[in-house]
Amino acid sequence: IYIDNRLPIDRTVQVTAVIADIRSHIRDLDIAVTDKRDDANVNVALVRDRDLSRTIRNLYGLDRARRIQRSLEPQCLSGFRKDESSRILHSDVIIVGDAGDFVFYDCLYEELLQALGPINDDKTVPWTMFNDDVQMGFFDIYDQYLLNILYNRRVKPGMTRSEVRVLLPEVLPEVRAWVDVNNKAKP
Repeated sequence: IYIDNRLPIDRTVQVTAVIADIRSHIRDLDIAVTDKRDDANVNVALVRDRDLSRTIRNLYGLDRARRIQRSLEPQCLSGFRKDESSRILHSDVIIVGDAGDFVFYDCLYEELLQALGPINDDKTVPWTMFNDDVQMGFFDIYDQYLLNILYNRRVKPGMTRSEVRVLLPEVLPEVRAWVDVNNKAKP
């Protein structure tokens, strides 16, 4: 992950800490920060609130940026490109860094995690950060389950929903046990 800090203050330390937190909570995910943009497959741009629209336009072009801003009215944004097997090739994350700490951390966790795969928000599940009506500011247990299932070594890019459903009885108990131990949860 490459961090492009465009803020008057440097928030690289906070982003690096969130990345380390995410890494520590997803068992089979190998992520790290790099200081070379060309080595990264995730770019995180930290921008001022007043620069968000321009940054989206620069990244996605005028027409697509207008559609994004009309449909989402984003405070922050992530997106990725994938190959024909649904493997993520590159992700871009835009985070507003001057709208307060809660918004910063809420956006940072949600957009970084969405850049790893679960890109669509879902209003039907009230206990996930992937519901735009929910704001957490941290990586909750339920979302740890989701990401640990997604990054389990047996779950492969391009698998169908039914193929993953067949694996879930094997994967889910293992994921639950690992997440619980990793979070020092009581039985």
